[in-house]
Amino acid sequence: MTSTPRVVPAVDAAVVQRRTVRVLVLTQAVGALGITIGIATASLLARDLSGSEAMSGLAQTAQVLGAAVISFLLAAVMARRGRRVGLVTGYLLGAAGGGLAVLSGVVESMALLLLGAVLLGAGTSANSAARFAATDLADDSNRGRSLSLVVWATTIGAVLGPNLTGPAGAFADAVDIPELTGPFALGAFGMLAAALVAFLMLRPDPLLLAREHAQRVDVGHVAAGSSASRAWQAVRERPVLGFAIAGLALAHATMISVMVMTPLHMEHGGAELDVIGLVISVHVLGMFAFSPLVGMLADRLGRAVVLGSGGFVLVVALLLCASSPQGMSWQVTAGLFLLGVGWSLAMVSASTMVAEHAPLEVRTDVQGSSDLVMGLTAAAAGAVAGLVVDLAGYPMLALVTLALAFGVAGCAARARILAG
Repeated sequence: MTSTPRVVPAVDAAVVQRRTVRVLVLTQAVGALGITIGIATASLLARDLSGSEAMSGLAQTAQVLGAAVISFLLAAVMARRGRRVGLVTGYLLGAAGGGLAVLSGVVESMALLLLGAVLLGAGTSANSAARFAATDLADDSNRGRSLSLVVWATTIGAVLGPNLTGPAGAFADAVDIPELTGPFALGAFGMLAAALVAFLMLRPDPLLLAREHAQRVDVGHVAAGSSASRAWQAVRERPVLGFAIAGLALAHATMISVMVMTPLHMEHGGAELDVIGLVISVHVLGMFAFSPLVGMLADRLGRAVVLGSGGFVLVVALLLCASSPQGMSWQVTAGLFLLGVGWSLAMVSASTMVAEHAPLEVRTDVQGSSDLVMGLTAAAAGAVAGLVVDLAGYPMLALVTLALAFGVAGCAARARILAG
């Protein structure tokens, strides 16, 4: 009697999938804490080191660009070694960036801060990759829910991080480092903890296990060429991927361009820092708190339908922001909240579409390219937003950004047709 290869039962994959999501929720929460704790002081530290308020936003810009490029590089690592090695690498690079940010304050070097900020982007890259890792063993009925639960976990770190700024300053005084570098020091510890969790607990590796299961059928071989060329080939073969990536990038650019300029708009009207912080917290709540519900809707109603609704909510949010006076107002509060909700609808649904339609053999190439496009688009939008506000004001920025939101809706409509 001839023996047949052992096939891992489907129930094993389901059990591993549930465990994987739990582990990723933990790493995402801890990793987000490490990433967000330095937000409140990054611009202040950049201003002090450069001696210019005009350069105070460079640290955040460097981190966004670092996240975009490193996302692409981590995807190549994951293609060869799996999710666990890629996530650990990302969090360790992010921790190194936090350490360089601390050192920049000690030696008073703006260049060192910018280098540290670029590496800090690796932590953001790892957190972004974690949402895709949650889908490796998922099926059509729960892919959106799995991804959204990992996105939701960001809420924990995003809320706790900025609130630890005070204790981080006290820690800095205790260890005799500049006060503004304290959050980066604690952030580095947070990302080291996330790396440790991923290294010890993300076993078996979900991507490698998915490939092992797929060996039962002919899934093809990875084509020759660079990671970018393989991703582009996949998009050409499956155009729905292109519209999902475009919708994701446009939604992210919409959110970033308006969100980063809102504190300035409020400050010009005399709003205090704690009031501005409250509005930003409401925005973050809209971004992450409803992610599980969005994932359920994406699974039940369809990814393209939810992406289209995200575009509609973004349009409403922008109209509210355009009508808001300087300072604190109900329009800017509601607008920022809906800006977060619209981003969540688009992010979860479009990311799920990318995970669903990317061929397994080039999955990480497509996902890494997706995050690269998303990050570069957001960085460009953020840079242009400052120019628009300087020349024409915040309301005009919101109106101009409507073009991006309508683009999200257009991508959704086309993706729905292509996906059948």
